[in-house]
Amino acid sequence: MMQLRRSQERGHFDHGWLDTYHTFSFADYHDPRHVHFRTLRVINEDRVAPGGGFPTHPHRDMEIVTYVLEGALQHRDSMGNGSVIRPGDVQRMSAGTGVTHSEFNASESEPVHLLQIWMFPKRKGIAPSYEQKSFGEAEKRGKLRLIASPDGREGSVTIHQDDELYIALLGAGETVRHELQPERHAWVHVARGRAQVNGTELAAGDGAAISAEKAVELSGVQDAEVLLFDLA
Repeated sequence: MMQLRRSQERGHFDHGWLDTYHTFSFADYHDPRHVHFRTLRVINEDRVAPGGGFPTHPHRDMEIVTYVLEGALQHRDSMGNGSVIRPGDVQRMSAGTGVTHSEFNASESEPVHLLQIWMFPKRKGIAPSYEQKSFGEAEKRGKLRLIASPDGREGSVTIHQDDELYIALLGAGETVRHELQPERHAWVHVARGRAQVNGTELAAGDGAAISAEKAVELSGVQDAEVLLFDLA
């Protein structure tokens, strides 16, 4: 069973410095039909103008993954971390008992385009922590590259939830397949381009919730960048 979430159905706000789309209910956007899917709570697609950014703000008990598509994002947090996140980088921040952080566009002339992803943690009250790793294009070209997992295997960042996140870069006609174990679910988000998901075409910004299926098959229609979540 697959339920589509088309790009134009998402919540959308243009604040000038921030043009943002919300797959799930977030801030002033509330849709009781799309609050979360399994343990996946947030997929925000943000475009931040030069000089813009999110001032210091708090989080608790959430696994936060940031994936930059274009540009560069400056990160600082109360754990003492300061970094610039660029395309190919994956940042994981476990908010746990509480953390404050800020993100700003690191460029004075170019926008930054990113995905911010939240997942519920398996348990509350863990110690806050931070991790950032880079995954080259060749690692994702024509294959599913694991970038986040509960055990950090294959060099992925470690999330405190029984979820896995994969990225694939697919050219036209390239196909990858991911087997789903019994009682597992999947969410697919097309970040760029066009791809078929189990035979149904999705465009950039589209998503799909998949349950009671044995596998997820992704095929490039145009050059596509696709995120696949394997969820508890």
